[in-house]
Amino acid sequence: MIDLTINEKQLAKTVKRCQERGILLPTFAQMKNPELIPTAIRSDLKNIGLWDVHPRNLYRITWKNEPLSQGGDFIGVNYMEIPSQITGVKARIIALVGKWFPTGAHKVGASYGCLAPRLITGQFDPTSQKAVWPSTGNYCRGGAYDSALLGCESIAILPEEMSQERFEWLSRIAGEVIPTPGCESNVKEIFDKCWELRNTRGDDIVIFNQFDELGNHLWHYDVTGNAMLEVLNANMDEKDNFAGVLLSSGSAGTLGSGDFLKEKYPDLKVAAAEALQCPTLLNNGFGGHRIEGIGDKHVPWIHNARTTDMVVAVDDEVTIRLLRLFNEPVGHEYLAEQGVSSEIIGQLDLIGISGIGNLIGAIKFAKYYELTQNDIVMTVFTDSMELYGSRIKELKAERGQYCHDNAVADYEMAQNINIDNMLELDYYAKKRIHNLKYYTWIEQQGKDLKELNSQWYDSKNYWGSIHKMVPQIDALIEEFNKKILG
Repeated sequence: MIDLTINEKQLAKTVKRCQERGILLPTFAQMKNPELIPTAIRSDLKNIGLWDVHPRNLYRITWKNEPLSQGGDFIGVNYMEIPSQITGVKARIIALVGKWFPTGAHKVGASYGCLAPRLITGQFDPTSQKAVWPSTGNYCRGGAYDSALLGCESIAILPEEMSQERFEWLSRIAGEVIPTPGCESNVKEIFDKCWELRNTRGDDIVIFNQFDELGNHLWHYDVTGNAMLEVLNANMDEKDNFAGVLLSSGSAGTLGSGDFLKEKYPDLKVAAAEALQCPTLLNNGFGGHRIEGIGDKHVPWIHNARTTDMVVAVDDEVTIRLLRLFNEPVGHEYLAEQGVSSEIIGQLDLIGISGIGNLIGAIKFAKYYELTQNDIVMTVFTDSMELYGSRIKELKAERGQYCHDNAVADYEMAQNINIDNMLELDYYAKKRIHNLKYYTWIEQQGKDLKELNSQWYDSKNYWGSIHKMVPQIDALIEEFNKKILG
């Protein structure tokens, strides 16, 4: 359960801080449906940029921001459908687009889902404590941004091999940026740094670990899940079938939306994607990879393995080659020759590296199940190329100028993605994945073994009780805002 025990003394201090800075908090209901946001706040947003460090931008934590960098209002869910000329499959692949969140990635929502319960209960003191955000990239960016909006200090922790753009942006927003050894899959090193901070800084910090904070799961269950449902309702008719949702394992936060969708579509298959170079879910494997934003070599505490039906391993070399095809001028020219519309080509920069990985996973999923034009697969494009321009330059230096022959070869590769390194999960395969949590969370991180067993043996009650907390959290947020307004 998410702890909602209230510390009245600290809560009063937090309310005072928010009064002084004009800070109000959005509810889950408002993040799902911005039409519920007060008119005065929507009016304020007309003069505020999407990435501005302004407390009103807390209300832009939604999938429904108008796609404008300055002064946008709210529209329907931001999404795009990738045509068969690119995917090579008949099935419709539709993805939510994360670029139009503040910070350019939906992780700002996941971090809010972890932070808000601590604020409204007085479990975190924004006036004296630093918020620590351990991450493989976008989550610590989102957490540092949320912290800045609240006027509190933050510490961002992420692997040293993440993109230059991430570090440059964090250096301007976070009070402290700590690079840890390795790449995306070096998550233990992040956890080790958290223990070091606990031991050296004590009560001066509060750690919001995306891999074990159930608020991450809950935000995606409720907000992302409902956004996907809206997109489906707008795109499905009687002849269509919602076949599955493909999401990267990462912190397992977005997989929470799969829990929500399974309640609406019981036959739905939820597939978890990971890098082939670090096949932890597939076969207990390990290694480094280049699909930025995915953390591996462990199973996150918040991953509900019971509802995961398939594991799809994605070769990071395929991802990197498509990165160039989708973003080099020569690649655009060749895609146009293959019948891809100028509208779609103009939107390919909405897909960051992990988004390309998700697209590849969705293609593999569609091919594995021999899906037809009446089938829909959903996925998520976490962020955009706004965060990876340096990677294009690095690839050019490493591999040379991108030419027509490269585009031909990369397009052919995309059309012939195969169904290797995939695993349908039966009861014991799911349990194997769940059991991997023991080594990270019980032995290393000191979690309760009883809770680990409850996640599996009392799965419906454990996860169901968390999912039922949204109205309770929203009621506390509304009460918190009333205190701020006096």
